[in-house]
Amino acid sequence: MATDYDTPRKTDDDVNEDSIEELKARRNDKSASTVDVDEFEQAEGLELPGADLSNEELSVRVLPRQADEFTCMSCFLVHHRSQLAAEKNGQPICRDCAA
Repeated sequence: MATDYDTPRKTDDDVNEDSIEELKARRNDKSASTVDVDEFEQAEGLELPGADLSNEELSVRVLPRQADEFTCMSCFLVHHRSQLAAEKNGQPICRDCAA
């Protein structure tokens, strides 16, 4: 919702002077003008300065699973054997997923 920050703000004295009818009318107006905005669609158009990575290349060296590691069958992450909590139906489960 757009906000005009240049408008004068009300002081405590001005707020106390508002009538009950005005406050009720404002409350009804606010609830009627509520708009459901999809945050994902709103963020799609947002472009950060310096965020253009189209010319960048990503080079990552991927190592195969080592002998002292296992793949958790709940979160599918590779963990060290020290993180092995239990085995369910013969499948290894890490401590985080077992908790």
